[in-house]
Formats: sequence, structure tokens, C-alpha cells
Amino acid sequence: MKGERVMPMLPLDTFNQLLALGTLALLIVAAALLAAYLFRLDVGSFLGAWGMWIALIAALGGIAGTLIHSELYGLQPCPLCWWQRIFLYPQAVLFSLALLRRLSGEALRVVIDSSIALSVIGLGIALYHHALQVFPYGSLPCPAQGEISCAQILFLEFGFLTYPLMAAVLFGFLIVLMFHVRRERGSLST
Repeated sequence: MKGERVMPMLPLDTFNQLLALGTLALLIVAAALLAAYLFRLDVGSFLGAWGMWIALIAALGGIAGTLIHSELYGLQPCPLCWWQRIFLYPQAVLFSLALLRRLSGEALRVVIDSSIALSVIGLGIALYHHALQVFPYGSLPCPAQGEISCAQILFLEFGFLTYPLMAAVLFGFLIVLMFHVRRERGSLST
């Protein structure tokens, strides 16, 4: 029936714990990829071939997580959550187009650079949002007007992992991944 909420298969706490574990795994992979990038370790051929697919899966996973929380569990996003979504959702379109059109050279470089730019802005918003939640109330200005406060912590796993920090991990992962893809494929000519 129209207007009725679908009942999720998992309790919210269980879903959040699984999401938190996935985020920790993504954080470890992102740290390893950052170290590999900085120390110029050879992981480029794999990421050159599969990096855009990995980025698409990561972006779609993030999108699915946000939509499951708001549409299935009924958690309404605050204004900063919306801004983070604004900088994540287009990336799935970019990665999809790059894969469908088999972009290379300058066209691929535009997609990679656009992803990095969107992710850097999203990362900044996510870190501000996380700081807003963990610092004492009133320490930072909250852009929320109405019922939903950006400073309210709706999710806290392992004593530090919040929704905005999960978004920051995803954005950081996408940045590092795109650095690898750019190094391997972005400099190739068409």
C-alpha cells in the first residue's frame, strides 16, 4: 500500500553493527591503499583494471546505506547529512558512465578529478559533522532548523564511529582509490 513503510529484515542495531564492521574494514583498506600510494608500492595494475568498479560498488554501498536508514528505518537526515549525500550520489553516476563508455585518457581523468573534488568536499562536511556531534553541544554552529539536529548522535559504535565518520571513511577511501586509478590509468592517452 502506498505510504506504508516496509519492515526491514534486520533490527536497526544489528544493521548498524554490520555497517560499522564494514566501515572499519573499509578504513583499514583505505589506510593500506594510502600507505601503498605514498610508498609507491605496486598495486596499480589491479586498481587500474578494477578501481572504477570498486569505486562504483563503494559508492552504491554508501547510497544504499543512506537510503535504507531513511526509507526503511525512518531516520530522517539532517541538513549536513543531505549535503554529504549531495557529494556522494553523483559519483555513482560518474563511475557508471566511465565504465559503460569505457572512458580512458582525458575523459577518464575528468571523471577521476571530479570524484576527488566531490569526495574532498564531502569529506570536509563529514568531518565537520562528526566534530559537531562529538564536541560539547554549542561548540560549533549547527545549520539545522526544526526538529532534526546535526549535533544529535543517532549512531555510535565502538565508542567513536558515527554516521558522519562512516561517510568520512567512504569519502577518504574514494579519494585514495582515485589517486591510484589516476596514477595507473588517468595518465594514459586515448
